Amino acid sequence: MGLEPTISCLGSKRSTTELHPHVNMPNYTAHEVSMVKTLQIWKLASVALTDAYTDFILSRQAMNCTPATLDFYRHTAGKFLQWIEGQNISQPEEVSARYVCAYLALSIDEGKKDITLHARARAIRTLLRFWHQEGYIRELVTFDMPKLEKKRLPVLTADQVRLICKACNVRDKAIVLFMVDSGLRQAEVVRLNWEDIDMQSGLVRVREGKGKKDRSAVIGTTTRRALLGYRRSLSTIVDSSPSFQTDEHTRFTGSGLMMMFRRLSAKTGIHVTAHALRRTFTILSLRAGMDALHLQNLRGWASLDMVNHYAQMVDEDLLQAHAAHSPVDRFAKQIV
Repeated sequence: MGLEPTISCLGSKRSTTELHPHVNMPNYTAHEVSMVKTLQIWKLASVALTDAYTDFILSRQAMNCTPATLDFYRHTAGKFLQWIEGQNISQPEEVSARYVCAYLALSIDEGKKDITLHARARAIRTLLRFWHQEGYIRELVTFDMPKLEKKRLPVLTADQVRLICKACNVRDKAIVLFMVDSGLRQAEVVRLNWEDIDMQSGLVRVREGKGKKDRSAVIGTTTRRALLGYRRSLSTIVDSSPSFQTDEHTRFTGSGLMMMFRRLSAKTGIHVTAHALRRTFTILSLRAGMDALHLQNLRGWASLDMVNHYAQMVDEDLLQAHAAHSPVDRFAKQIV
């Protein structure tokens, strides 16, 4: 989630170098750059709001949140506080549920999707809870969370996966099969090196997955053969080299995978995304009878809640199939 290159301070746009012309960003450590972002990107005129916001970000860093999570909080909480300051609020104590609801209503007017609205509300709720715990505000500010629309997210069928693979080159086929067979997240896939994949057993070592947790995944024989075929096409192979590489032999990025999936979508007419492949792994595994606890561990979920959610989707498949093909219902008219 990107941050704006300029900031608004008392109505005027100023670059970060204008704010601190002595800052030489390339000489900063990762932690120092993080703090410069915190203090500069969302510059506030109010010292009280700035301190409370900075303390919140520091608390997330102390919790060892990932860089992506920190950027999420910087973007969502910082943007909210900029808007709050525009409402003539200068103290954390002045923030009320009325302002939160007005800000979320503005997001709706801007046409933001329900998932974006919910993410903003989560970040604000976390910020306000922290302020209450730390004494920045006396009373906890509470508000109703926006409802997420229940959607049946796209999942590919086995036939669709086959069609996609037919449209792939050797590398793209290996990636598609790997993601469907392992259930790994996009960010986890692009970080893999060859040393992380045991071709003999199929065990895949995931380093610092979501929440910076290591775990294991597994791939089957068909996927391993596809990976071996792809690896034979590479000119240089060492254990520490990226498993999935661009045409220039550099590590694939998340955006690079997205472009690859768009090309496959255009070729096949099937909507291909990393999330769809991950969901496909889950649904096909459940249909094949995989144990819920095993599935939870393979997908890297903290609880069984998501497994139960997908299991309900499989139950719905069974209900629809039975409604369409019930043997008794089909000849009921003959026996009534």
